[in-house]
Amino acid sequence: MSAPRYQASGRAFAQIVRFHPEISALRRDLHAHPELGFEEVYTSARVHESLKACGVDEIHTGIGKTGVVAVIRGRSTASGRMIGLRADMDALPMHEDNDFAWRSAKSGLMHGCGHDGHTAMLVGAARYLAETRNFDGTAVLIFQPGEEGFAGARVMIEDGLFERFPVDSVYAFHNWPAMAPGTVGLNPGPMMAAADRITIEVAGKGGHGAHAYLTVDPVVVSAHLITAIQTIVSRNVRPIDAAVISVCAMQAGDLNAMAVVPGRATLVGTVRTFSAKVQAEVERRLVELCSAVASGFGATATVRFERIYPATINTPAEALFAGDVAQALVGARNIERNMEPSMGAEDFSFMLQKKPGAYLRLGQGGKDGAFLHNSRYDFNDDILPLGAALHAGLIEQGMPLADRASERPMENAKAQAPRLHASSAAH
Repeated sequence: MSAPRYQASGRAFAQIVRFHPEISALRRDLHAHPELGFEEVYTSARVHESLKACGVDEIHTGIGKTGVVAVIRGRSTASGRMIGLRADMDALPMHEDNDFAWRSAKSGLMHGCGHDGHTAMLVGAARYLAETRNFDGTAVLIFQPGEEGFAGARVMIEDGLFERFPVDSVYAFHNWPAMAPGTVGLNPGPMMAAADRITIEVAGKGGHGAHAYLTVDPVVVSAHLITAIQTIVSRNVRPIDAAVISVCAMQAGDLNAMAVVPGRATLVGTVRTFSAKVQAEVERRLVELCSAVASGFGATATVRFERIYPATINTPAEALFAGDVAQALVGARNIERNMEPSMGAEDFSFMLQKKPGAYLRLGQGGKDGAFLHNSRYDFNDDILPLGAALHAGLIEQGMPLADRASERPMENAKAQAPRLHASSAAH
């Protein structure tokens, strides 16, 4: 395998590059055997097998159904510190259009988001950390199931993750095709939005399409609702705040019954916000507006607002620290410390509600312009050593040995970290 086509430095990176081929082989094997959330039986077994070969101190399975947690103790544990690193393991229910040797062997399933790469990078970090143990404390490596819509992070937490492994902080990152390989992005606040599901049930009065005056047409009501809903962000949310409301599906009537006005219609969509205050305001206005508009037509509208994933919000000190670790690895010009947040969602948010930490983006470039969740997407194996070294750096610099303790990187970060605006910091 050729050397990575980007610049990186440091002892960890140099050592991990030596077993780059093994990490890549694991990644490709996982890609060929994708599994959905809470079905990661093969994936968990391969992770367990790999961690055992790495020589970690403890391996715990079955946490959050198919989750795996590895424990690695440093050369010293006198600091009493414990840092968590998380990688997601699940694939997507989508067809793969690639033709390389490691393409999905399962019809309708694909690693279209790079979780195979995330898992392999954390295994690579496990091997390096177990071999060197150049830190004072305990590293907890969390291999999480069910990120893609199953809230696997929440399930692991409910299964006692942080009671059994009381980490002081927790970190994760996601590959990002829109960024070049060898670059890292983050910010000291919101990284990903909250993802909520809205379901609007419109009840009218059905009848014959030729005698529409005898009906209360839920299709017409729905059309007005779709238009009215778009005023919530423009007229109820401050311009300096961010929110998106998208009605993405509508079901009413029968396509084979051209002259039948249905009695009911259902609208389904999503709401994306960064602050709890805006989230609550959007929900309130949705309920009020839908009820009022439907009532004006003689119909009723019921709104169900389901909070799926909370916003992913970095804590300032940990974001500053993680940025410093990344900067030492790839250089200041390859770090974006004030990255624009994404309106996508991520269930690492549940972990950040419980523990301080940071979520980063790791540049990987894109094959043929294929972004995440694209049928032509593939993880870039070139960045595997970089991601593993970034994980390792968070452990070594977050829990330095006594002869390096004068650096105090985490303490320095806490002293320098900016304060978040209250509305941005709310979960």
